[in-house]
Amino acid sequence: MRRSGLVTHARELGAHDHVCWRYDDRADFRDRAREFLADGLARGHRIGYVGTGEPAALVEDLRGIEGIDEALRSGAAGVASLDATYRVGAVVEPAAQVRTYAEATEAALAAGFTGLRVAADCTALVRTPGQLAAFARYEHLVDRYMTGHPFSAMCAYAGAEVDDRAFAQIACMHPSSNDGAAGFRLHAAADRVAAALGGEVDLFNGDLLAVALERADLRPDGGRLVLEAGDLAFLDHRALLRLADHAAGLGASLVLRTPWPGVDTLVDMLGITGVRVERPA
Repeated sequence: MRRSGLVTHARELGAHDHVCWRYDDRADFRDRAREFLADGLARGHRIGYVGTGEPAALVEDLRGIEGIDEALRSGAAGVASLDATYRVGAVVEPAAQVRTYAEATEAALAAGFTGLRVAADCTALVRTPGQLAAFARYEHLVDRYMTGHPFSAMCAYAGAEVDDRAFAQIACMHPSSNDGAAGFRLHAAADRVAAALGGEVDLFNGDLLAVALERADLRPDGGRLVLEAGDLAFLDHRALLRLADHAAGLGASLVLRTPWPGVDTLVDMLGITGVRVERPA
């Protein structure tokens, strides 16, 4: 099951969940990461922990997970240091990063595990504007992969190093987060649906929506750009026009699947063409 919206703990997340976690206290993040990974280990997943620093220090971060020593010996658990993988300031290649985790997921399944679960401190990969743009794009691409494969992840960011504006650009690409800085979520959904849109889009985060749409590179299907918006709580007229224009720019009509009645009112008031509202079954 995919979670949507704010979460307060890292337990009981499903095989396809993708949570964005902002932390101010590193010790608290380690506790949440252990919680997330211990749950995965109990579900039969292979687990991984990624961060900066020496591998031995990363292993120490996992102490407290029941059976962790045996898991490390058997290959059911592993750690990886970003310092050994990326140079300082490196910009990830989004598609290649997704392939890396896809291959790791397939390897876990081939080894008899039920899936792959990773907790990663990604702070070092979003420090520059170029890094941030590429990583936000990656977050959406890997979320697409997760919807159909047993890969779940906690992507963590240090609040002292990643400010509200930067964090919002990352968080809005996840189905769930422990911080509501973005206000809305634009994340992957089922087949034949371009994306899911939840939360609130208004004057204050409309520009963020525009950035998220470009980075997500949504794909129309049969001339329709379908957004699953069952969790949409509010959408102002500027945002609706932006979505309609974005769909038109892709040669498609916009389809919003939402129970929120305000969309119908906006479409009628503004006389917007090329927008269809569908109610969830």
